[in-house]
Amino acid sequence: MRVAFVGKGGSGKTTLSALFARHLARSGAPLVAVDGDINQHLAHALGLDEDDEFGAPPLSSRTGEIKDCLRGTNPRIVSREAMVKTTPPGRGSRLLRLLGNDDVHGTHVRRVGEVPLMVTGAFGESDLGVACYHSKLGAVELYLNHLVDGAGEYVVVDMTAGADAFASGLFTRFDMTFLVVEPTRKSVSVYRQYREHAAEFGIPIGVVGNKVTGEDDLLFLKEHVGDDLVAHCVQSSYVRAQEQGRAQGELESHNLRTLEQLKAVVDGRTKDWATFQRHAVEFHLRNAAAWANDATGHDLAAQVDPEFRHGPEALAAVSF
Repeated sequence: MRVAFVGKGGSGKTTLSALFARHLARSGAPLVAVDGDINQHLAHALGLDEDDEFGAPPLSSRTGEIKDCLRGTNPRIVSREAMVKTTPPGRGSRLLRLLGNDDVHGTHVRRVGEVPLMVTGAFGESDLGVACYHSKLGAVELYLNHLVDGAGEYVVVDMTAGADAFASGLFTRFDMTFLVVEPTRKSVSVYRQYREHAAEFGIPIGVVGNKVTGEDDLLFLKEHVGDDLVAHCVQSSYVRAQEQGRAQGELESHNLRTLEQLKAVVDGRTKDWATFQRHAVEFHLRNAAAWANDATGHDLAAQVDPEFRHGPEALAAVSF
């Protein structure tokens, strides 16, 4: 199952992404975490020292090689240059298994503590004034488009802050999106933007209240987000100690129960491969018409394979 953590900047989504990924790892579940935020802090939230290098190339630095791997022998994709971030898989494409023996996982995954992690890459000086951060997220979108994750497997993605996460079709690549909301009016306003955009495409969201200090905070959240509130975290001395580099102790029992609740929500979802593929095709055709046809010089609508059916049954028909 694919899980995204989104929210207003400073709401704690990176911290919750890290806590949830570690919780899954400690349960023995197979998983990959992905840092898809413009501020690349997930590795450090997972425990990497601030002075240490992550140790694997960012996904965005090898987008061309990733395209070559994923297009496989798909005759509808004539070259890596004709493959864009929204290009959906078809017959002949290479589909990935979680942490499978492939170039994408083998090159880009490194463990931080118990958690296998991939990073998108930071927004650098060379990008200023000439690129948007969503160009770097293209490799993540391609990865999720071509991944066949099975029961009891998880991908946890720390997304960009604010409603900017809806600036590409990446938001449709998840089985569950957790919106981290503080008990403030600004954070609630971001929630309302998310809810509106998600509802348009039938994207399931759940609100995780964060930094709750008392009953007044909890009542505020219940008043403004209603039944979307699935769980909440109390203000955490454990998290603060971790952020300050002090002895960590143990996560508060309430917050541990919240992580268990989030896992139960995710496990309660039913994988819908047909909708997943329908959204992939829809956003690919949108992007083709808006910019990608002109950028590549190809009619990218022809990349859609009407006979392809995504999911576990497609693995037997793809090129490895």
